[in-house]
Amino acid sequence: MAIDLEKMSRKELLELRNKVDKALKTAELRDRKEALKAAEKAAAEFGFALSELAPGTGKAVKSAAKYRNPKDAAQTWSGRGRKPQWVHEALKSGAGLADLEI
Repeated sequence: MAIDLEKMSRKELLELRNKVDKALKTAELRDRKEALKAAEKAAAEFGFALSELAPGTGKAVKSAAKYRNPKDAAQTWSGRGRKPQWVHEALKSGAGLADLEI
């Protein structure tokens, strides 16, 4: 499958580059998955989970909720990251973070 780049127009070359970039990203994701499977298999052969040998390689643990929306108990926030809109609204209405603690 020889491609004569010299005969391609600029537009065709840009399209080809976009396709190559997408293909490279897909290939990298596939290779990462395969490498992770191989590492997990190797760790399992010795009786370990990969996360035991290399902390931080496992799935991230979700932080526990520290604050709850008094108007909707299903809405919680761990105190990390951006404040949810309901926290902003509660603070604007005069409540403090201490009022929202679980």
